[in-house]
Amino acid sequence: MTTRLNPYLGFRDNAREAMEFYQTVLGGDLTITTFGEFNASEDPAEQDKVMHSQLISPTGLTLMGSDTPNSMEYNPGDNISVSLSGEDEPELRGYWEKLSDGANVTAPFEKAPWGDVFGMCVDRFGVNWLVNVTTTPA
Repeated sequence: MTTRLNPYLGFRDNAREAMEFYQTVLGGDLTITTFGEFNASEDPAEQDKVMHSQLISPTGLTLMGSDTPNSMEYNPGDNISVSLSGEDEPELRGYWEKLSDGANVTAPFEKAPWGDVFGMCVDRFGVNWLVNVTTTPA
């Protein structure tokens, strides 16, 4: 698998509806996982919210999205991140180290509940980044 760069959209309580809409627009396969599936939130109101979704169109376009947890600020218009993902850990770790230098690290680059190595930061220019190293077969 090659390293991919794609948009990651944030929503407040309607990620599933939005991503299903984008599927009608772009076609393709949509996968959705919830906070409850990964025990990623202790808030009972968040168990069915989308922790991660990914739409891959027949032409190879990739769009990701999730619901913003209630504990995090949500500002429509500021709800996009850039995601770097793939299997090459040295390459992705190198990107992480450079992106997180001088950044606000919102999730350290470490093993995540779904088994991958994952981190989030807001770089020194205010851009939200997500870096995910796939450690299990896709």
